Order: sequence, then structure tokens, then C-alpha cells
Amino acid sequence: MPVGTQGTVKTCSPNELKTAGSQIILGNTYHLYLRPGHEIIEKAGGLQKFSNWNMPMLTDSGGFQVYSLSDLRKISDERVVFKSHLDGSYHEFTPEIAMDIQMSLGSDIMMVLDECPPYPCTDEYAAQAVERTSKWAKRCLEKVRNTEPKLGYDQVAFAIVQGSTSIELRKKSAYALIELDFPGYAIGGLSIGEPKPILFEMVDTCTDLLPTSKPRYLMGMGKPEDIVEGISLGVDMFDCVLPTRNARKGQVFTWNGKMNMRNAQYKEDFKPIDENCGCYACTGFTRAYIRHLLHAEEILGMRLASIHNIHFYHDLVTRCRNEIYADNFSNWKLMFFNNYHSTN
Repeated sequence: MPVGTQGTVKTCSPNELKTAGSQIILGNTYHLYLRPGHEIIEKAGGLQKFSNWNMPMLTDSGGFQVYSLSDLRKISDERVVFKSHLDGSYHEFTPEIAMDIQMSLGSDIMMVLDECPPYPCTDEYAAQAVERTSKWAKRCLEKVRNTEPKLGYDQVAFAIVQGSTSIELRKKSAYALIELDFPGYAIGGLSIGEPKPILFEMVDTCTDLLPTSKPRYLMGMGKPEDIVEGISLGVDMFDCVLPTRNARKGQVFTWNGKMNMRNAQYKEDFKPIDENCGCYACTGFTRAYIRHLLHAEEILGMRLASIHNIHFYHDLVTRCRNEIYADNFSNWKLMFFNNYHSTN
């Protein structure tokens, strides 16, 4: 899922996202609550109508953004109080408020309010966050089940497994949330600095427990090789700002690895970014031209790189699906890593 923090995937129009293969995008509850405000978005008919995105939308709860404001917030079992990064004003989220905001946004999939412990943290802190996340998840679910949809269509809530880097806490969190019978489950609190082997150990622990009949969503995972590894462990859904954020800095992804389009080696390179790609950027523009645009700080350069990266990511997961259907994913995964890392 491409990330549309402010109700837009940076530099890309809705039509470009659809052409690239996007079926669902992610919005940011914290940012949209602060600006322009969920009340305005509700009056517009929901975030999809407000942004002209007539396809599914997932919103996070704002919990991760509040977590990142470590010096500007205070957490209790009842609520989290935080200061806006925009003007320093004070606000509070309870589980009920977080869901109410997302119902106003019109999200098809709403994430529960959770507490994301930092890495590293003490076992005591991680255990406390698991307990709080479980209690908040129950309150979020009750709020959704006891509230009529605001915009005339059903909205569902996904739970978030926490537990830092403790196998036992991850199991405890997963069991508690499975008991609540959510429509889908996310794995949170990872990709925040922990070593990659530990990250995947936590993912493996969670996917071993979470129901295979419901979506399993690894939050914030974005490198192509990590997505492939996550899929091999049973993850169904991913989101990350990396494809578009890195594109704006000139980094693009291909089946042979990463490329920095700002590098001098592409100054007179008149091939497309990836000769095996059928995206708008690769069928109409050369590496040399895109490099020129990036150095000239022209918006089109960032747009073309972003369009290519989103298209590549959708091609990647489509290929993974097809190889799973063909019962050939393990073999294909080895081929992918051999090719992808050859130029890294």
C-alpha cells in the first residue's frame, strides 16, 4: 500500500497510482486529524471523495506518530496526551476517539490505537505496552461494533500485535488479540532499529499464530527484499513511505537492485530505468533525462522516479502471488535474491 500521509501519495495523482497497480492506499490519522481536520473530511464525504480516490483506504490510528513524539506526549491506560508538531497545542487520543476520527475519515480498514515501545526497551516497558495495547484493542473493537457507520458503508478494525523483540510477549499479544476475533491482524513495533534477523524472528513468531484465514499486515516494511522475505513468512499486506521518499532523492528499484539516478554514470545513459518495466517513466524517458531533472530539482524527475518505484513494487508483489499460485515461490525467491543483490 503506497502511503498517502496527508491524503495524497507525494508527487502522484490518483490516476497514476491506479495505472501503476495500486488498489488501496494508506492515510495518516494523526496528520489528517491535525490538518485539515477529520470534521472537514467527513463533510466532504470521507477521505476517498475528498482526495478523489474511489478505491479502498486504510488509515493508521496515529499511535506510531504519537510514539515518535517521545518528548511531546504522555501515555496512561486511559489515553495519550500529545502536543501538535505544527503549533504546540495539546490534544488527546483515547481508543474511542481514535476510532471515531477514522470513522469520520471513512477508512475501509481502521487500525486500533496501540502503544509502540521503542527499541531497545526494558522487558517491563514492553510487557506494559502489550497489556495496554490489548486493553485498547478491546475498547476500539467495542466502539466500532456499537457505532453506526458515519458514511453509510461498513468499516472494519484491525488489531496490532506488539511485544518488542520478545518472543514470549509477541505470543502473549497475539493470543490476546486472536481471542477478540478481529477481521484482520497487523504486526507492529518493528522496523524501528532492531537487527534484521530479530525482526524476521518476530514476524515468524506472529504469523505462526495469527489466523491464516484473515489478512496479516506487517506495518512499515518497505525494502523489496524484506517484502519478499515477509511474504515467505506468511505476510499478506505491507506499507511504507520508502518507494516514494527514496524516489524523490533519486533512488529507484529494479529487478537487479537499487540505482541512484543522480550518479554521474547515468549522464549519457539513454536507456530506460529498467528495460523490463512497462511503467510510464520507463516507456517514455531515459536515465539521462531523469538524472537531469533530478539535478535541476524539477518536480517531473521526482514524479517519474516515484511512478516507476510504485509500479515496480506492484509488479514485485504480483510476481510473488503468481509464483505462490504456481507452487514455485521458494525457487523463485532464490532466483530473486541472486539477481537483486548482484548489483547492490
